[in-house]
Amino acid sequence: MTEDLSQMPMDWERALAVVAHPDDMEFGAASAVASWTAHGKSVSYVLATRGEAGIDGLAPEQAAPVREAEQRASAAIVGVKTVEFLGFGDGVIEYGLPLRRDIAAAIRRHRPELVISFNHHEYFTSGRLNTPDHRHVGRAVLDAVGDAGNRWIFPDSELDPWQGVRYLAVANSPNPTHAVDVTDSLEAGIDSLQAHRAYIEGLNMPGFDVRGAFTTIARQTGERFGGRPAVSFEMLPC
Repeated sequence: MTEDLSQMPMDWERALAVVAHPDDMEFGAASAVASWTAHGKSVSYVLATRGEAGIDGLAPEQAAPVREAEQRASAAIVGVKTVEFLGFGDGVIEYGLPLRRDIAAAIRRHRPELVISFNHHEYFTSGRLNTPDHRHVGRAVLDAVGDAGNRWIFPDSELDPWQGVRYLAVANSPNPTHAVDVTDSLEAGIDSLQAHRAYIEGLNMPGFDVRGAFTTIARQTGERFGGRPAVSFEMLPC
């Protein structure tokens, strides 16, 4: 029997989402972000790449500024004012110290109480194999939370350590434990995904119904959350 999902904690003020690509938050959590910002929470985005390898018909040097602009517009729709890009190569991110260092610096800089990442597991809920970028960035986020709080790890940083992360939430996880009611914010989340127009067109999926697909997912998630449309997360101990 599948267990019901618990309510996501709301006793925090600042959140930082760290993901690999433009569109990752929109495919996993944007409706929840819209709900949080509507309740006065501050959410910032940090993306490891500019998504330059994400559009088959557009060369990376052309795709990067397009995808960056679409991400900024998308974030604004759900109330996110700060979007940063770390500049790692799309599709070829390696787990290691440079990645951990940059994410730890972002955590020290933004000083969040909630950190949001994207599925770091081997597979998606659908059973499809996850991508290396998602796995490597997601794993690095988990480690960087601890790195950020230890002044002797990456001590060359001019930023003070930050030990204030209380919650760690993984979007698009195959092992969800918690959820956010998106009854009033589902449409904003869908609109934020549709703001990635060039990317969606580049998927070459004629007839792809973004609104229908994500409404169905929210409704199915809500079956484990009191019947309310919802976005799920896997909550991990910090």
